Amino acid sequence: MTDASLSKSHCPTRVEFGRQAWTRVAEIVQKNNWSKVLLLTDPGLKGSRLHRSLVSSLKNLGIELEEFDGIDPEPTDKNVVSAMRVSSALSPQVLVVLGGGSAIDVAKAVAIVATNGGEISDYEGIDTFDVPPLPLIAIPTTAGTGSEVSGAAVITDTLRNSKMAIRHAHYGPATYAILDPEAISTTPQHVAIHSGIDAFVHAFESYLSKLANPFTDAQNLHAIRLISDNLRPYVANRENQDAAFNMLCASSMAAMSFGTTGTGNVHCMAMALGSKYPIPHGLANAVCLPHVAEFNFIATPQRFAILAATMGIDTRGLSTLDAGRKAITAIKELCDDLNVPPRLRDVGVEEKDLPEISEKCFLLDYNRWNPRWTTEKDFLTLLQKAY
Repeated sequence: MTDASLSKSHCPTRVEFGRQAWTRVAEIVQKNNWSKVLLLTDPGLKGSRLHRSLVSSLKNLGIELEEFDGIDPEPTDKNVVSAMRVSSALSPQVLVVLGGGSAIDVAKAVAIVATNGGEISDYEGIDTFDVPPLPLIAIPTTAGTGSEVSGAAVITDTLRNSKMAIRHAHYGPATYAILDPEAISTTPQHVAIHSGIDAFVHAFESYLSKLANPFTDAQNLHAIRLISDNLRPYVANRENQDAAFNMLCASSMAAMSFGTTGTGNVHCMAMALGSKYPIPHGLANAVCLPHVAEFNFIATPQRFAILAATMGIDTRGLSTLDAGRKAITAIKELCDDLNVPPRLRDVGVEEKDLPEISEKCFLLDYNRWNPRWTTEKDFLTLLQKAY
């Protein structure tokens, strides 16, 4: 966006961040006089030091606490149904979630269904509910999805074998986001890579979006700078507190923005691929990213030139086109340094399915946001190049 067209910027989440930020959870619960708490936890974190400390701090308040950890890596409507059984029995006043994007998305879905009724599939789409969800305190344990501050939750509909996006700019984000580098210090390396690239793609596509504005530009460019400087050292050593903290902040900044701007073809293709294959969302993004960057370049070379400088490339003396192409090179180098598989065939995609996936891509209508208009044939060409 280059003119003064009417736009917006909005993030209703209160963000608390820094080392030992997790200790704020008990304070928030006590301050609001909440006496019944449902804690949703990523199953891989159950029994971890942070989980034990969090449970102990809440129980010390004398509250009624129940837990749920039946969450799949790619969350499904069945996960939501199971969690709702626990929620209905407890009737919690607040939900607390400790986990990555999958756990946070399930918690957001439970918060919506708990106050609006029905099933989570009833709320697919944009602004499909108007009753405020239960309050939610989110402690992200991956630096990637930014689900704690984004207005979207993605849940797989197992009957249709399709990913549902439930979006609400005001009621979708968590009430509180707790960004603590300790929470992502034990993230497995492959998860750190996938989630870190996911965060980069959020900022990258939001910055290039047709709906980008000065507020989202500021957040996205700083997020890209932080990720470019910190993703490699964070992947190399997840206990690097400074790198972990910067990745958490970058992830949330990017997610605050894409709720306004939408994303683009990378996420579109990842959504379609994820509905066909059990590919982690961040990995699908990572494989598709360089190909989409090349495709979108001609739509907005000026922005690519700014991206290159933001990623630390010396573009002095270069034309806009030459500087912009440096951004594509920097993106490829980032993926190479992180050992991202270069081809879709390397992550289990079969060539025979590409026409079906390209059709799904076009029907998802990310042309609302992507800077270059993309036909179904264009998507097929992109998928074939990525294959």
